[in-house]
Amino acid sequence: MAMYLPVILMGVLALGTYWLARNTPTFLGGGDAQRQVVHDPDYFMHDFAVRTFDANGRLTREVFGTEGRHYPDTDTLEIDQPRIRSYDDRGAVTVSTARTAVSNGDGSEVQLIGNAVIVREALPGSNVPRMEFRGDFLHAFMNTEQVKSHKPVTLIRGNDQFTADHMDYDNLDRVMQLQGRVHGTLQPAKPK
Repeated sequence: MAMYLPVILMGVLALGTYWLARNTPTFLGGGDAQRQVVHDPDYFMHDFAVRTFDANGRLTREVFGTEGRHYPDTDTLEIDQPRIRSYDDRGAVTVSTARTAVSNGDGSEVQLIGNAVIVREALPGSNVPRMEFRGDFLHAFMNTEQVKSHKPVTLIRGNDQFTADHMDYDNLDRVMQLQGRVHGTLQPAKPK
């Protein structure tokens, strides 16, 4: 028995150490890897305006809203009653409105939700008419000048009007893809 006593004591001490390690509370903030990610806003904004400028100091985007919430886990900004004005290199103005908008961190991608409207005004001195997109959901890619939707949309281009179940529009390539039930009304050009 005296010969096995050290082995038995070592086993008891090992079990005691294991039990202590399992039942000891951890300290808060012990490590970022242990912290659970939650979808809670880290700051709020009320009746705000955010302006973005390019490297030359030219205004490229203005975002207005009644309330905004930033979520750090997804780096998104939710905006109530958004009004977004974008300016391109040629001076064309695009205005986007909706009930709610969700923007990524750099503002290059905006999802407009609920009574979404995007209006691109006609450029003075060009043959590009005013364009208006309407739908319950519009996904705008600001840097690449694209608008997409997987829900029904209405497009008004000058005096012409189109409706479709899905839409993919690329302003830089001037390509519009309408899918699903597509209806269009083309008005004759007015004599000059």
